[in-house]
Amino acid sequence: MSSRILKILRGLSLLAAVFAFGLVMFGAFVRLSNAGLSCPDWPTCYGQATWPQHAQAVAKADAAFPDRPYEAHKAWREQVHRFLAGTLGVLVLALALLASWRRRGAQLAIIVAAVFAAVGVGLYISGEHWWSSLLAACAIALPLLTAITLRRPGAWRISVLALAVIIFQAMLGMWTVTLLLKPVVVMGHLLGGMTTFALLAYAALRFAGIGAPDDRLGDLRRLVVIGVVLLFCQIALGGWTSANYAALACGYGPGSFPQCLGQWTPPTDFHQGFVLWRGIGVNYEGGVLDMAARSAIQIVHRLGALVVFCYLGWLSHRVARRGLRVFGLAIAVALVSQVLLGISNVYFGLPLAVATAHNGVAALLLFTLLATLARTRRRHDESMSLSLEPR
Repeated sequence: MSSRILKILRGLSLLAAVFAFGLVMFGAFVRLSNAGLSCPDWPTCYGQATWPQHAQAVAKADAAFPDRPYEAHKAWREQVHRFLAGTLGVLVLALALLASWRRRGAQLAIIVAAVFAAVGVGLYISGEHWWSSLLAACAIALPLLTAITLRRPGAWRISVLALAVIIFQAMLGMWTVTLLLKPVVVMGHLLGGMTTFALLAYAALRFAGIGAPDDRLGDLRRLVVIGVVLLFCQIALGGWTSANYAALACGYGPGSFPQCLGQWTPPTDFHQGFVLWRGIGVNYEGGVLDMAARSAIQIVHRLGALVVFCYLGWLSHRVARRGLRVFGLAIAVALVSQVLLGISNVYFGLPLAVATAHNGVAALLLFTLLATLARTRRRHDESMSLSLEPR
């Protein structure tokens, strides 16, 4: 029975990881096509479970939200994104329940968390925002505490932790709409999506048996962890750049790269460019910063990219020299592809396909680092650890 559960966990974690990657890509497509506020309410879209499709429904939607006229070609993107996120939530819930198999207390906590999350959404729709927030906080805390206290190998605990992260990610999605694309929330939503994907991908790798027979690669593991942290920081900078509409702050075409606006030292305002909180009630769609602040953000993003490129380029060589040539090559290919896509975004004026791919390859680069990290960790016999537990 234990081997059967492990086999299901392998398949389900892989499915969830692939689904999360697709959701990251689709979320980037929604954001970059300026559809983030195409449904002004949450989790419904103009009060409907799907989106208005008939003339009468469209007229009713426009009357209910006069400041946000209905745009069919954008609304379906946002609401489909929500449906996909809900589907991923169900997959992660199933994964967390399986990971807590034979632990009745842990399974009960996960079930209660799921109920709290569902009831919280209902309360939010009915206008009970305070109670909704309280239940959401409890829904996050329960699987988080369960993951910390669950006495099983890392992949099992990560599977439970992913449930806490995805519930918080749903709240970030809600705040993205209700706080009108507030940059710090939009950036957090991107990081939440990447974190969800990272957790599921790493769990899938460990369940698949990726690992080392001993701890000889322990020193390399520490270097890979540094690479993961640097990449997450750069992804955060990319999210901040996108959320503040600073991707083309240095212009596009000749003179936009490596220079900025045709200059090596253009006018910049680093202070205004990195103010995280500007109050509530401001609509950030289209951005609120002047060009000097946006240029500062773009320049910092480029400097961060240079640091990450140098470190991960060196790391890929180091990984290959330690006998993990496939992993080193994968890091190098993903890294070069990501840099080329970033330059193409600037030079060609942020084409939607290229910008969306830029987000996807960032996730793939993260995956190559996670795969390398898993390969440097000592392999655990997941099935044996489960079979030895008392029933």
